Amino acid sequence: MTDIFAETTPEVPAEGEALTFTTTLRPSGFLGLSLKNGLLNLITLTLYRFWGKTEVRHRVWKGVRLNGEAFEYTGRGVELFIGFLLASVVLGVPFLVVVFAVQFGAEWMILFLLPMYIALPWLWGFGVFTAFRYMASRTTWRGIRFSLKGSAVNYGWLFLGIGILDGITMGWFRPAGERMLAERIWDEVRFGDRRLRFRMARSQREGIYGPFAIGWVGTGVGFLLVTFIFIAIVAATGDFSDPNSLSTPESDVAAMVVIYGVMLLLSPFALLIWAPYHAALLRSIAAGVSVDGASFRLEVRALSLWWLMISNLFMLLITLGFLMPWVQARTARYLITRLKSEGTARLNLAQQAERGPGTGEGLADAFGFSAI
Repeated sequence: MTDIFAETTPEVPAEGEALTFTTTLRPSGFLGLSLKNGLLNLITLTLYRFWGKTEVRHRVWKGVRLNGEAFEYTGRGVELFIGFLLASVVLGVPFLVVVFAVQFGAEWMILFLLPMYIALPWLWGFGVFTAFRYMASRTTWRGIRFSLKGSAVNYGWLFLGIGILDGITMGWFRPAGERMLAERIWDEVRFGDRRLRFRMARSQREGIYGPFAIGWVGTGVGFLLVTFIFIAIVAATGDFSDPNSLSTPESDVAAMVVIYGVMLLLSPFALLIWAPYHAALLRSIAAGVSVDGASFRLEVRALSLWWLMISNLFMLLITLGFLMPWVQARTARYLITRLKSEGTARLNLAQQAERGPGTGEGLADAFGFSAI
């Protein structure tokens, strides 16, 4: 006899189901949460951020729906806090040991500082991977957990290698490197035991080097412009016949105020020239992701992305960062409303995945990185 009380799942054709993303996110609903998190962060000297971040994710995940069913975030603030403490020990203790050893006469210990600084990019990559792994393990849909396989150690080496090549090529390896990093993440994502794949050939159909060239050349021109303005300020405020007049407290302060003011005024233009690249990169990464027979596309364009970035930056500046949850909800809504899918996936066949790591994002938080 059929158990009428057994939990049922929607019937899905043998070939799978089409994937439709929708959202109920309303950024205005995050204004109160923004004020609450901001005040509690001030009172607790930023220690509340782990619980604040968790509450933001709970609300954002709940506002994202796939085929009408909401995602759920199951992480806890205490997990982020413990991860941060562990990361602080890993990063802080070796550095303090070297510093104190040098101060107490063991000058040869300073030789260890260079390897430590070289290791920082590897640690950054390691931290990024573990942050994504934690978030995946705390994300569920239809009660099935996501997970991220692969090696954080190998991702750290890849991150370091791309950074070196990026420096050698004056930034021109960055677009290819970004795709490689995305492949290393998305090709290892699982929904239960159903694997997502990243097809590099599909990703490369979206050209990103043309938009990258716009940003690269535009940045060079902007740097020359700022340099010219700085020289003009020095020339206007100093007497070249008297070298001492070129560096006075008053002139230094005036120069710094003007330079930072010019940089602030130029920031919308800097974001504008890089917006085509960032939009193309997002489209490229989305195009590479697939699950079963379902592929994805992200309908992001440069001007709309630029307006999102510049308006988010403006609101964060005038509110001293208080509106970060509002910005995150607004950004999530922007992306989800533009995420489309073609083909079908047999997600109903997914079996439950293991829970994943007990703590998360410690290194990423220490470096100031957070996807949301």
